[in-house]
Amino acid sequence: MDFTFTEEQQAAAEAARGVFADVSPDTVPSPALTTGAVAEGFDRALWDRLAAADLLGLLLDPEYGGAGLDAIALCLVLRESAKVLARVPLLESCAAAAAVQAHGGEELKSAVLAAAGRGETVLTVAAEGRTGGHDPAERAVTARRGGADGADWILDGVQTAVPWAYDADFIVVPAHTDADRSVLALIPRGHEGAVLAEQFSTTGERLGELRLESVRLPARYVISADGAWEWLRELLATGTCALALGLGERVLRMTSDYTSRREQFGYPVATFQAVAVQAADRYIDLRAMEATLWQAAWRISSGAPGALPTSGDVAVAKIWASEGVRRVVQTAQHLHGGFGADVDYPLHRYHAWAKHLELSLGPAAAHEEELGDLLAAHPLS
Repeated sequence: MDFTFTEEQQAAAEAARGVFADVSPDTVPSPALTTGAVAEGFDRALWDRLAAADLLGLLLDPEYGGAGLDAIALCLVLRESAKVLARVPLLESCAAAAAVQAHGGEELKSAVLAAAGRGETVLTVAAEGRTGGHDPAERAVTARRGGADGADWILDGVQTAVPWAYDADFIVVPAHTDADRSVLALIPRGHEGAVLAEQFSTTGERLGELRLESVRLPARYVISADGAWEWLRELLATGTCALALGLGERVLRMTSDYTSRREQFGYPVATFQAVAVQAADRYIDLRAMEATLWQAAWRISSGAPGALPTSGDVAVAKIWASEGVRRVVQTAQHLHGGFGADVDYPLHRYHAWAKHLELSLGPAAAHEEELGDLLAAHPLS
């Protein structure tokens, strides 16, 4: 087996490092210094640079101006974005566009994909459900056929904590039908019956509670293909694991640099055994997060069969990412001492972003239960 990245995947990561090289975490708005939202919207200048570097169409086919790459390439780019706390809907827009390409109708593809790859159309996904990830998101909204000939869809329900909801041109909303099937509805900005209420994440970014009251959509804006939502959900979860990995790697590097310079009793604190052991434990966390991330991304990209469905590999990646990123930032705060809470130093920003990622991934215990159910249903021989 060859586990090295392809030249194209490595080129995507290198391009991302070039774009993010000018982004300083010190300039990222701090939730500790701002009441309410830290900014009106995402970083449009950075978004334009990502578009110019052809990084917004990574997963799109060349006919839509994309690079035709896979989930592994996207995760490599997301990993770099998290190191600098890039304030852009990179994961949500790329994943939603990929779902439209894989499962949408031709009319929807023509209307959305090329513009999304150029950064002109921004997509986001309502993936948290009514209670912020504790219930399946598709259960929070109902979808039924409407209109005289049944050509339209009518949506009712509430989705909470929708990222970049106020900036997106389309919000992709999972919903369930009377036949207990999942569909994906692309709701345009300002659509009649779709109402947003402000919410705020631990990062200080503005989220949206989306209320749908008899929202009527033409059938071309609804993806009803089997497995579309499940595929998108797994891609979003794996991309979030990539963000957690990149953030954790940067935080551990910051901690290493700090403890190498900080001296007590005439010696750098990094030379003390207690400090070295804690840092080593966090390094092990990161390597486990990395291994499980690439396993999940590879299963999504290749569609290769395994002992368990792809959701099993995604569950393992989420277990390590949700707990690992928390342990990394907590250890970093501890080893930095009071300096870690200094608002003139960026560590507190990373801590806030890590908490948001942890909450987005959900508790490890829930993923362990899911994994147990999969193992019961698919006994390993």
